[in-house]
Amino acid sequence: MKITPSKVVSMQYQIAEANGEILESSEPGDEWCFLVGSGELPPGLEKALEGHEVGDSVSVTLAPADAYGEREEDLVQTIPRSEMGEDMEVAVGDKLEAETDDGWDFVTVVALDDENVTIDGNHELAGKTLKFDVKIIEIRDATPEELEHGHAHGEGCEDDEEWEEEWEDDEEDDDEEEKA
Repeated sequence: MKITPSKVVSMQYQIAEANGEILESSEPGDEWCFLVGSGELPPGLEKALEGHEVGDSVSVTLAPADAYGEREEDLVQTIPRSEMGEDMEVAVGDKLEAETDDGWDFVTVVALDDENVTIDGNHELAGKTLKFDVKIIEIRDATPEELEHGHAHGEGCEDDEEWEEEWEDDEEDDDEEEKA
């Protein structure tokens, strides 16, 4: 079976910067599992994997535009601490969920002082040329439920409970919007 849209793929991986510094890697049994065509992978990596089969190893170096995008300085914002709620404790490096013009997204706290918090909405790997080394472990057809939800389920995939809660919350929001 080859990697094509609507397949679920599990792969071992290593991500390194152009200088060779390893940023992240999987351990055996801790594969990256994704639904092809769902937007879970950087576009250049997904394209490089198309047509490959179980057992194949793929190595690809991606420019920022084909990986996690260029850095966008307008995604770095300084906001008053008072807008974060009185009881909210934050530290540099914390990842927070924030409402943006495009919906809810994750931001990283990059600086703070007594009065302000600076957050960055860029992906932490944005603006970097990255080398991906992957080995395809499994390929299977996606289930109707996975296609409907837009992500893979099952062992080795993202935390299903977290995805399911997010999916249910989105459905509830859609229901509320329809009622309005």
